[in-house]
Amino acid sequence: MSDSLVSIIIPTYNSERTIGICLKSVSEQTYPNIEVIVVDNHSIDRTREIAENFRAKVIATRAKRSKARNLGAERSHGEMLCFVDADMELDSTVISECVVKVGEGYEGIIIPELSIGKSFWAKCKTLEKSFYLGDDTIEAIRFLKRTVFESASGYTPDLEAGEDWDLNHRIRQLGFRVTRVTSFIKHNEGKLSLSGTFLKKHYYGKALKCYRVNHPNKQSHSLKVLRLTFIRNWRKLERDPIHAVGMFFMKSLEFMAILLGLWAS
Repeated sequence: MSDSLVSIIIPTYNSERTIGICLKSVSEQTYPNIEVIVVDNHSIDRTREIAENFRAKVIATRAKRSKARNLGAERSHGEMLCFVDADMELDSTVISECVVKVGEGYEGIIIPELSIGKSFWAKCKTLEKSFYLGDDTIEAIRFLKRTVFESASGYTPDLEAGEDWDLNHRIRQLGFRVTRVTSFIKHNEGKLSLSGTFLKKHYYGKALKCYRVNHPNKQSHSLKVLRLTFIRNWRKLERDPIHAVGMFFMKSLEFMAILLGLWAS
């Protein structure tokens, strides 16, 4: 298992701002046997050029995130698959830790995610994401054996919101062993704005109907402003009251955007 090929699959669309940072973090992994598949939705910026400079295999296709990931998996050769977004940065030991866990008999691996960014609202998102570490109802599998991915039939092609939770549920329902690693993925929010997050959540809201049809008994994680983890870890809010207030304001706005998206779908 220590020398098995790992395929890292990254869907992109006009991702020149972050794809170089993402691929640099992949190139710095302590695990040596990696292939990188970038599935690009015909970007009109420098995404493809940057990816090719990092010697990634680039597949151009008219496909959104779920279909792109499935295509990347189909065209890859690794015994293990890792799905990463273009605005993510991996700790150098992420892949090696995941491979060790697979060698221990686990078939699906959760990689904890931190949020980073430069704006006030990005720092509010950083605070929010810090509450979710270790929460299996929010974090989802990103690294898994190819046989597990195929047994679960991959990502639901038309699902563009909650697609990671959807795959996570199906893998667990099939009885595969799931664990987590201690290394992190950092999600680069950049200069996150309220308008940007509103539009993003509105889009997710419009796409969420499909997820709710597939999982009628699962409460959407996006449709919660208040969570028990905020109460259990209230001292964290007390230590950073300004960003705490901003976080709850932003989450309320996101909640409204999702509801409007659902109503419009």
